[in-house]
Order: sequence, then C-alpha cells, then structure tokens
Amino acid sequence: MQLHQITKNKFNKEAKRVGRGGKRGTFSGRGVKGQKSRSGRKLRPEWRDALKSLPKKRGYKFKSIQNKPVILDLQTLGAAFKSGEMVTVDILLKKGLIPKSSGQWPKVKILGKGPVAKKLNFKGFSFSAGAKDVIIKAGGTIK
Repeated sequence: MQLHQITKNKFNKEAKRVGRGGKRGTFSGRGVKGQKSRSGRKLRPEWRDALKSLPKKRGYKFKSIQNKPVILDLQTLGAAFKSGEMVTVDILLKKGLIPKSSGQWPKVKILGKGPVAKKLNFKGFSFSAGAKDVIIKAGGTIK
C-alpha cells in the first residue's frame, strides 16, 4: 500500500446551506428581515467588545504588576530608633513599621520628610536625594 492509495473511512460532513429556498421555506430558519437574515452578514463578536473594555488589551492605561516600594519618612524612623543603630528591612519588619507583602521582603524607599538629629546607619534601601543629604549631615551612613 502506498500513500496515494489510502482513502478515508468517514468523509467530512458538509454544513447545511440555509436561506436558499427549498424545503425550509422562504426565510429558511433565519427569521424575517434584518442584518442577521441577510447573506454575507458581518456582525462584530460580543467577546471583542468585552475584551476591548480591559485597559491592558486596549494597549494603554494599565496598572503595572510590579510592587511599589513602601515609603517611610525619616521622622518616623527617628522616633523608632536610637542614635547609632543599624536600620535594615528585617528590623523594620520586627518593629512593625512596614508590612510583609505576599510572603516577600518589601522594597522600602526613605523620604527626607521631617528633621532628624540622630545618627542612623542604613542598609538595603533606596533614598530620595533630600533624605540622603539629611542622613549624611546627621552623621549617619548609607550602604
């Protein structure tokens, strides 16, 4: 047996051609008048409208899935820590100053709001430019 000798046991069933007279009558199950009863009709699928209602699928105005950093002020850190202490994310979590987000270490950004006269040592944070200046002037360090 060769490839050109192989035949199908079952053949594809052709779809019924509706709306051309015959046994089904004049309207042939399509109803009376309107766009849906015409041949060659083109209706936009409903799911496309639902899809376009999602901002990301429209191609703009969608929210980022990246986690935003937790924002802390120097004023709150000055109240929570003594002079000369080391400030890390682990210590902030233990003191309850920042929440743990979905089982991961949160990213923390420190802003320079409020006066700080304490010498604090920071490790593993991002800072605003104003916060860096205030920390260095107070005698603290940034790693």
